[in-house]
Amino acid sequence: MSEKATFGAGCFWKPEHVFRQVDGVVSTSVGYMGGDSANPTYEQVCTGRTGHVEVVQVEYDPARISYDELLDIFWQSHDPTQLNRQGPDVGTQYRSAVFTHGAEQQAAAAAARDKLASAGNVATEVTSAGDYWPAEDYHQQYVEKSQRHRFGIR
Repeated sequence: MSEKATFGAGCFWKPEHVFRQVDGVVSTSVGYMGGDSANPTYEQVCTGRTGHVEVVQVEYDPARISYDELLDIFWQSHDPTQLNRQGPDVGTQYRSAVFTHGAEQQAAAAAARDKLASAGNVATEVTSAGDYWPAEDYHQQYVEKSQRHRFGIR
């Protein structure tokens, strides 16, 4: 039986691509979470006024990969010390966030964040997952689609 994990690590294209390469990850989807508007569009989220974060939702097989291992990949795939930004992407929609699905994930994510914070500043929020709104189709598996297009592969 699979489980879900949801991470915000800047623009959702890179983290989705990273997690899609991981053994034990069943599927990924990019979308929006953490805001206060229903069914937001990319254009609305980009204004920074919806409160949503660009996220990757990971469906994984806990018999093949643990949530703690997914957290390690999350921490290593972005800069958790950046507040409301990752690289050139600036805005609250790019903030570092772990949206947890249940008490076990909440405890594990908070403990991992606190351990990192003991070595320096960490801006990552850890909060319970709310409504997940899938992003538009053209954002799904964007890196793979752009590589296929670049090389003329259909």
